[in-house]
Amino acid sequence: MAVRRGERPVRERRSQAETFPARLRMRMHRVRTAVRRSGVDYFRGDGSDWIALAALLLTVPLIAATTIVDPVWCAPAALVLPIVAGGLLLRPASLLGLYAASACALIVESVQLGAYTERDAAVTPGTVLTVAACGFFGLLIAQFRSRVGVPWRRGGTMLFDLRERIRTQSRLPKLPPGWHREMALRPAGGQSFSGDFVVAARTNEGRTLEVVLTDVSGKGMDAASRALLLAGAFSGLLGSLPPHAFLPAANGYLLRQDWDEGFATSIHLVLDLETGDYELFSAGHPPGLQLSSGSGRWEEKAAEGPLLGVYEGAEFDATKGTLRPGDVLMLFTDGLVETSEREIAEGMDRLTGAADRYVSGGFHGAAWHLIEAVAKDVNDDRALLLICRDA
Repeated sequence: MAVRRGERPVRERRSQAETFPARLRMRMHRVRTAVRRSGVDYFRGDGSDWIALAALLLTVPLIAATTIVDPVWCAPAALVLPIVAGGLLLRPASLLGLYAASACALIVESVQLGAYTERDAAVTPGTVLTVAACGFFGLLIAQFRSRVGVPWRRGGTMLFDLRERIRTQSRLPKLPPGWHREMALRPAGGQSFSGDFVVAARTNEGRTLEVVLTDVSGKGMDAASRALLLAGAFSGLLGSLPPHAFLPAANGYLLRQDWDEGFATSIHLVLDLETGDYELFSAGHPPGLQLSSGSGRWEEKAAEGPLLGVYEGAEFDATKGTLRPGDVLMLFTDGLVETSEREIAEGMDRLTGAADRYVSGGFHGAAWHLIEAVAKDVNDDRALLLICRDA
């Protein structure tokens, strides 16, 4: 009897779950879950495009009916709207179905509106050519997206993510009191991607600052993908190897990539934040510039070393120096000081002349303004790094 009494609530719950309202709620929940999942997959680029196809197929007869009723306000060429949208949203196979529906709608409009020689608001050969041209280019775009495997919905997100990753990797770590650092980067042509990048880390339990400024061959979007790959690799190497071994390891990594245009210049700063002593390693990079607060003069800090990615077994010798209170160290890429019409020595003189204006007031916020003053309209990637020790 105890078992039977215990079974009664179970049977009651089953009977309640099998009622029509309960089954209806369960089905509605499953529908909502499926719609939400399909919507998330669609906007991620993983789901089917049937929702977009159905919506666009419904707009085609709607546009055709509106054109037949009032061709002045809704011209026959309005059929390019769903075609353009389809080129951005649909896969090539679905796009062909939309094109077939649009062609049928265009034929119906042509029959209903009459010959174009007898009526102004009619389907003309120019209208047909316009719709066909839009369809052709839309199909090319859809095939390109299908071949690349990145839908347009994800393409912009991926580019934004790449840009933010480059910016994140170029952020300099916080320095202890008495030190100031800042970085400014201007891609070529006002683009969001650059072939110049910075990776930095505090090593030796925070006592040492290591910064690597690199200029990848090429500029803008052409060099951005290689710069992103190298930035990730250099970031992993930085701090994992002794300072003197970083550039040889970076050179070996670049050689293994076997790129057609695979060389890069790089400068590696190793700064002791307690004493101000530093070492500067260079791989074919322009020299650094140090301002001595005692003399007020700028001194070149040039280290010897070949380009990265040119030959194996390259050796990189360091130059040493000390940043005393009030001293400033500038590291930069050649796009800032060298152009086809200006030698690098002339560009460095121009840079130091512009930097002298900030000696009395301090270099806080100066990096961006120095690029604007020295190389505002240069069609090349430009980067400037400032390390200052407060007086």
